[in-house]
Amino acid sequence: MRKLLTSLLLMLFLGACATTQAGPNGIADRDPHEEFNRDMWAVNQGIDTVAIRPVTEVYRTITPQPARRGIANVFRNLTEPWSFINNLLQGKPGRALRNLGRFIINSTIGVGGLADHATDLGIEPAPEDFGQTLAAWGVGDGGYVMNPFLGPSTQRDTVGTIVDFVANPVTIFFDRGLNLTTQEQWGIRAGSIISTRSELIDAGVDDFLESSADPYAAARSAYFQRRENEILNYDTAGFAADGDDLSEGEDAAFEAALEDIEDIEDTEDLAPVEPE
Repeated sequence: MRKLLTSLLLMLFLGACATTQAGPNGIADRDPHEEFNRDMWAVNQGIDTVAIRPVTEVYRTITPQPARRGIANVFRNLTEPWSFINNLLQGKPGRALRNLGRFIINSTIGVGGLADHATDLGIEPAPEDFGQTLAAWGVGDGGYVMNPFLGPSTQRDTVGTIVDFVANPVTIFFDRGLNLTTQEQWGIRAGSIISTRSELIDAGVDDFLESSADPYAAARSAYFQRRENEILNYDTAGFAADGDDLSEGEDAAFEAALEDIEDIEDTEDLAPVEPE
């Protein structure tokens, strides 16, 4: 695993020279492997349709909304130690202290994270992952990637996800501290996937994609919008400013994505037709 990780990191630093801005060829510079990505998008959508979405619907049926919120809080709480490390790696001790404070408070009086008392006390989330750390270090995104099962990403964030998976102290604790079996650890990850999928339904992502003329392009644009928002450390969802309603922020993100898609379609309509 370490050899694979080292090789991937080397490939990233040698090949991912692109910035997070579109180049002279527009979206083609950000999605250089679009044909393959679209095929993988179709595969992922098929898996979601036949497996993940049905299981999520059962979960939503048998689990009351307050309980689902508590479960989602637990999984978010488990990300705080890794966010703490990544904030330190980025030279952001203030945000790191927020991670530490949130983890201590929510793990104790929040009963393992079921209740988010830290936010109630004014300690706002400061999530970070290794992909964001690489971006803070100046690594370009390397282009859009549609990963099997994991969905939208970039070359940089794919490597970041691998590091997240291997180096996360919570994962190491589950493995070496609690001696959980591989099956038990994958069970926890499966629970996290189902919980996240349920939150996406609540956020209206399915309706957003179903109403889009090109769901793949819509998902790609929304991913870039949200990811750049995360890298810039905007602490509210979507594009909501301080004091705005978070649902309005998510709507703004969807609208921005739709505008990007319309711009792409207009550009394609204006492109000269090659003579036969």
